[in-house]
Amino acid sequence: MLNGLNHITIAVNDVSRSFIFYSKTLGFTPKARWSRGAYLFLGNLWLCLSADSVDRREDYTHYAFSIRSEDFDVFVNHLKSSGVTEWKTNQSEGKSFYFLDPDGHKLEVHAGDLDSRLNACMQHPYENMQFF
Repeated sequence: MLNGLNHITIAVNDVSRSFIFYSKTLGFTPKARWSRGAYLFLGNLWLCLSADSVDRREDYTHYAFSIRSEDFDVFVNHLKSSGVTEWKTNQSEGKSFYFLDPDGHKLEVHAGDLDSRLNACMQHPYENMQFF
């Protein structure tokens, strides 16, 4: 039986460039690095960067990272000063900033959690929304 998320692997064009972005810009802790990849860690998240040809997607698939509300503005200013590209404007509950990594992977920093999202949805449900 599944018991949780194990890791996320992201294809990257340039391991060195992405390693610097995820460790220096986003604050992941490096654990290992080799010519075609790297392992990094953040909270309980194991992230693998893997050298490959990147196929940019045009859908809403993205990866969201948690941040405390009181740290949100400072961190977003740090991202903006690092030159990240914003790909979407937040229109949902909580503070969110949507940005791209160096290979165009869609990322988000979000101050909130599933409970805060569900509470907001109970007040203003999405079309045909059911709660369990």
